[in-house]
Amino acid sequence: MSTSLSAKSPLTVRAASASVGAEIIGADAANLSDEDFAVIQAAWYRHSALVLRDQRLSDADLIRFSRRFGELDPPPVNENGKTFVADHPEIYVVSNVVGADGVPIGSLGAGEAVWHTDMSYLSEPPDASALYSLEVPPEGGDTWVSSMEAALTAMPPALRERVRGLRIKHDGTYNSGGYLRKGLTASDDPVTSVGTPHPIVCAHPVTGRPVLYLGRRRNAYVMGLTREASEALLDELWHYATLPEHAYAHRWQVGDLLMWDNRSTMHRRDPFDANTRRVMHRTQIKGSVQPRAYDPEAVRQEALA
Repeated sequence: MSTSLSAKSPLTVRAASASVGAEIIGADAANLSDEDFAVIQAAWYRHSALVLRDQRLSDADLIRFSRRFGELDPPPVNENGKTFVADHPEIYVVSNVVGADGVPIGSLGAGEAVWHTDMSYLSEPPDASALYSLEVPPEGGDTWVSSMEAALTAMPPALRERVRGLRIKHDGTYNSGGYLRKGLTASDDPVTSVGTPHPIVCAHPVTGRPVLYLGRRRNAYVMGLTREASEALLDELWHYATLPEHAYAHRWQVGDLLMWDNRSTMHRRDPFDANTRRVMHRTQIKGSVQPRAYDPEAVRQEALA
């Protein structure tokens, strides 16, 4: 279904899947009017992920577009302890390509990146990420985005009630490619590993809608439970979070710009042939608030006010 959300803008918004994501048709991310951005922002809060195809963006263009959504975070240091783009420290390179010096030019390699929420181990995780494609392999490397609002809605009421008020400790030991974060000690004990607790059911800070907030599966721990009970509950939650009907699979073309709301989605990447090249430049919108537990009574009182 395609819709135009503003009489002043020529942009068209087309849903990418039944649960999450929308394609913005007719947009030039390097040259957006205020009216165009208003359409994009409205689609952003409605669909939680956006696709803009056929873009021709410099790093400065990507940074300027991303800043319209908020202050940018410096990217995490890669596995080699380096930043990526000297003139644009806001850019994080996601790539399997190895430079002439034998050092990877980016991070995360060619393997699978498992379902996760970016940097949820922070007290104020990033609000969003934008990923722009410069080189793509002929097949593989698709990025999947899943709606945590749809996942929560699909859960049995008894399970939703059970997890309301519980918190998950979000592990900070490993990144989504399974690499140990620089400066940390390897650990496979979710009870004692480094991490930050967040509510399992959160209120989106802008829309107020309830969302499931899981982070990533490895070393996750439900606070206050035995390890066995925590693992069983997490397995049940991840079943609903990763159902295919809640997801959008993005097959990349050069010039694609994909954004996801880190507060209401999870994402993952398919593996691809390591002998092919994949080069992506990513920006990250800085977290504005700590994840806050969803309180249905507070929502009811706000509606009555």
